[in-house]
Order: sequence, then structure tokens, then C-alpha cells
Amino acid sequence: MDVRLRYEDVSDDSTNKDADATTLRTRLGYKTGSFMDFDAYVEAENVVALGSDNDYNSTANGWGNNNAGYAVIADPEGTEINRYWLGYNGLADTVVRVGRQRIKLDNDRFIGNVGWRQNEQTYDSFTLTNKSLPDTTAFYAYIANVNRIFGNGTNGDYDMGSHLINVRYEGFGFGKITAYGYFLDFDKPSQQAMSQQTLGLRFKGATDVGGGVKLLYTAEYAQQDDYKDGANTIDYDYGLLKLGASFAGFTVEAGYEELEGDNSGAFQTPLATLHGQNGWADMFLTTPNGGLEDMSLSLCTKVGGVKLKAIYHDYEAESGSTDYGDEWNLVAVTKFGKHYTVLAKYAAFDIDNDWKTSTRDDRDKFWLQAGFKF
Repeated sequence: MDVRLRYEDVSDDSTNKDADATTLRTRLGYKTGSFMDFDAYVEAENVVALGSDNDYNSTANGWGNNNAGYAVIADPEGTEINRYWLGYNGLADTVVRVGRQRIKLDNDRFIGNVGWRQNEQTYDSFTLTNKSLPDTTAFYAYIANVNRIFGNGTNGDYDMGSHLINVRYEGFGFGKITAYGYFLDFDKPSQQAMSQQTLGLRFKGATDVGGGVKLLYTAEYAQQDDYKDGANTIDYDYGLLKLGASFAGFTVEAGYEELEGDNSGAFQTPLATLHGQNGWADMFLTTPNGGLEDMSLSLCTKVGGVKLKAIYHDYEAESGSTDYGDEWNLVAVTKFGKHYTVLAKYAAFDIDNDWKTSTRDDRDKFWLQAGFKF
């Protein structure tokens, strides 16, 4: 069982009305034992808005709360079978599953479950995970459909015939290296131009340098091209560099992330958990055509059992000289026993005048959340 109660408030200085929502998500799942190397899992999910003062645009079209004049809080009401799969474990060092699954790869930058929203993103898919080689995990998935966060009553799903390949090696001792290829083939005529292939390499690690100090580092590069019926203008690069240190109960990290754009298109990651990437105000769920440079600095510590984190972002266009703005993110989270979690979270985006429009302006978000898992 997984229960999550959340209050969310969005203050948007654009033409959208300020929004607030109190929602409750309940999941109930059951996993069988193994029988002749087979197992299975099923999970039901319900999302409901509580009270009469929930004024928000859930993005659902004709299903759930659809107040188009308000700022978006993408948590539509509904009940669905969130996950169901059949697994086979009879091959050495291999797990095979078919059905509706949760897929999270690396830091969810390219493939994720959008777990921050009340209705997560799941994949109707075949997956194979193999660990036959020493210190190596090889993952393959064929994706037939992506069940996005907007619920059963919308046409927001992605029908596709896509292939995901992700191979991770952890034998160095000072970090792990991952090579990946994501080949996304969208079936719907309105989405076919999004079809893309992304090939990349990621390295992430940590080294103890003595004196209670640990050095942290991440580097990543990817190249994106058109695939199948994708627009032939898709040809963009991605880069990430993070350096940090952990010492005396604190973790400090500086980052630079670049998504290339050419003022007519840009590097896109349509299956990512985007909320966790370029700021919690959700200003960059779609990369602007000018691309994006995100320079960030974060500080994390723990005080009296409460984990505290602050992140500062400065956003600029990768192509041209446009400043998008800057953003502060703050979060405090604590656990009670094994099953209870409480979280408070805040995001404040301050737009630059060069990027401001009637539908794009300063935005603040606040969340208060309590969770129970058993």
C-alpha cells in the first residue's frame, strides 16, 4: 500500500489564475510468489481531489478537474490499473517481464516514471535485464505504449514501437559508466515528427580524498537525430558536467547542463521525469527552440533528522543571447519510522524581461505532502 496526500499551490504572474489543489493518491498492489520461475504483479491506483476549493487545471480533457483558466497542476482525478506484469526468472542472471511496468533509467533524464506527479508514467512493454557479465547490468525494453500522467480519459498516451538499450558497468571502483541508445518511434500521425534516436555515454562516481572529504563527479554526452518518421531537422547535442564534494555532513555540487537548440527546434526528452531536471517550477518541460544552458549550485545537509536541500539555477539560451531567468528550489523532508514521510517544497522562478510574454511570467510553487508506505 502506498498513500500520498498533497497540497499544491501555484502562483503564476501570467494570464493564468493562481491555482491550488489538495489531492490524495492511493495505490494497492500485490506480488505473487514464484511458481515454475514465473511471478506476477498487479497494482491499482486512485487519485481524488479533496474539498470544494480545488481551483486548478489538471490538463485532463473532459475527465477529472478541467479548469482551463487556472495554472496547471497535472494531477487529474481517476482510477486505473497502474501496473500489471508477468515475470520470468528461469534464465541465468536474467529477469524478463511483459506488461505495464515502471521504467527508470539512470537519473530519469531520458527515461523515467514522472514519479513526482500523483499518477505516474508507466510503460506497456517487454523488458529484459541481464547481469551475466561481471559488474555489468544490461537492460533492453520494447515499448508499445506510454501511459502518461494525464489519465485514461485523455489522448495523452504515446503509441509507439520503441527500443531502449542501457548498459552499465560498475567495475572501476571510482564510478560507473553507462552507454545507452533510445530509439523512439511514435505511431500517431500527430506525434510521428517527434521520433528520434539518442545515443549517449554517462559517467558518475565518487572518490574519498581523505580528511572526511568525498569528491563527487558526473559527466555525460548524448547526440540526438531523427528516427523513422521523425523530422529531419532533429540533430542536437546534450552535455552535462557536475562537480561537488561531501564533507562534515554537507554536500555541495555545481552543475552545467546544455541542451542544444537552433531557434527552430531543440534537444527534447519526451519520456523523462522532467520535473526533476531543470527546476521544480516546471518552466522547461519542453526545451525552448533556442536550447537551454542550466548553471546550478546546490547545498544539502541534515539537521535533526530533517534532510534540507537548496538549489539555485541560472537559465540562458544555448543559441543566441536570451536570458530566460533564474530559480530557487528549497525542500525539507523527514521520515517517521519505516512507513511515514513528510515533505515541504518550494520553487520560485524569476523570469527575465527578454523572455517574458503574456502567457509566460514569474512562477512560484509550494507543496506540503505526507506519505505512508507499507
